[in-house]
Formats: sequence, C-alpha cells, structure tokens
Amino acid sequence: MTTAILSALPEEQGSLVSALQAPERIEHAARTFWRGRLHGHDVVLALSGIGKVAAATTAAALAERFAVRRMVFTGVAGGIGDGVQVGDVVVARDYLQHDMDASPIFERWLVPGHAGVCMACDAPLTAILLEACSACLAGFSAGFDHESESAPQAARLHHGLMVSGDRFVSTAAESQRLRAELLAAGHDALAVEMEGAAVAQVCRDYGLPFAAVRTISDRADDSAHVDFPHFVRHVAGPRADAIIHRLLQLL
Repeated sequence: MTTAILSALPEEQGSLVSALQAPERIEHAARTFWRGRLHGHDVVLALSGIGKVAAATTAAALAERFAVRRMVFTGVAGGIGDGVQVGDVVVARDYLQHDMDASPIFERWLVPGHAGVCMACDAPLTAILLEACSACLAGFSAGFDHESESAPQAARLHHGLMVSGDRFVSTAAESQRLRAELLAAGHDALAVEMEGAAVAQVCRDYGLPFAAVRTISDRADDSAHVDFPHFVRHVAGPRADAIIHRLLQLL
C-alpha cells in the first residue's frame, strides 16, 4: 500500500526526501514527485503548492498516476480556536471550505454533491496520526521567542475541525469574524489554512483514507507574517520529519 505525504511548501516537508530509500524523482502534471521507501513502506512525497486548486491537482495526480492508497498532509496553519497557540499541533478531525458559498441554492459552506458541510478525515488513520503526534510531543517546545528569555512552553496537541480557503487570513478582524461565523453555525474551528479541505474532497471522491496534521505558526492575525520563514524552516519542518517517521513506524 503506497502512502502519499503532502506539504504545500518545501520547508514544510523537512528532510523527508533525503531520508528516502531508493528515491526516484518523477515529473508529472507540473509537479515533482519523489517515490521511494521509508520504514518499510512505499511512499510518494509531493509538494502541492499553495491553495485549493493546486492541492486538488496534486491529490488527483497521486490517486491517478501513482495509485496511492492513503494521503497524509503536513504543514503549518493559523490558530483561530480558543487555546490554540503558536507552536501547538492540530490533527484534523474533519474539514470545511470556509470560502465555499453557493447559497441560497445550497447551504453555506456545502460543496454541492456532498453530504454535510464538514468532510471527515479517516478515523483509523487519524487515530494513528494522533498517536504519532503524542509520541513526538514531549520533544516539541512551542517554538521560539526572540523577545523572551523565559523557557518556551510545551507544545499542546489539539484534535478537531480545520478550515481551508483561498485566502491567507492575516488580520485579527478577519480571523475573529471567520471564527464567529463558523461558531454561530455550530462549527468550532481550531485552525485555518489553504489546502487541506481540497485534498479531503479529492480523497472522498476517490475513496481514499486521508489525515492531516498542522503546526500552528501564527494566530491568523496582524502578526501572521512575523518570522514565518524562520518558523517553517526551523520548527515546522523538523516536526513534520519526526511525526511522519513515527507515523510510518506505527502503520
């Protein structure tokens, strides 16, 4: 069974490519895919690019060209849920496209043709991903703080709704408005990003198990751009390494 590991950016992928056994580079659909083995499993590593369309293209190529049988997404997200702080780790329970709105013909956030606005991640695969994150969590600090001399707090693990849209949420007003609108409809979103819901939709269409984990890089507010490249390279990337290695060992 071949497992696909996706990230949006090279830094979010960490050093997984260099860890591959018998690596094979394949160019397809304007993407670079790396096929090989990790911990006894056949894997394909792919960079989706940024945004829902790019992510859906990559996921469809993985299903059609590489015949993968499950997909896992790693990367970063903005925290919008209560108590979700920079450096924490969020494993998705389900996904919603926060910029999908075909109302009043269809319910707001509903992808026409699908039942319910939330698309559930695969429960068994997600349980293993949660176990992998828990096993790695003790070694994770909350990241870095250039202005504080105090020791970093321990990173915390969250499990719940993540939302995706083709917009980088980067102001406090937009973040608060998004969370309030979702919460009013009963959707308690923990984090926001730009790809996961699209991959979840493709995996649902193809009947493939899907799971996702994100490290919180910011609070999706006016400071969202601060030290983002440093955080992705030095915090999120190494975490992706550790979590994916552990996940594959548990599969």
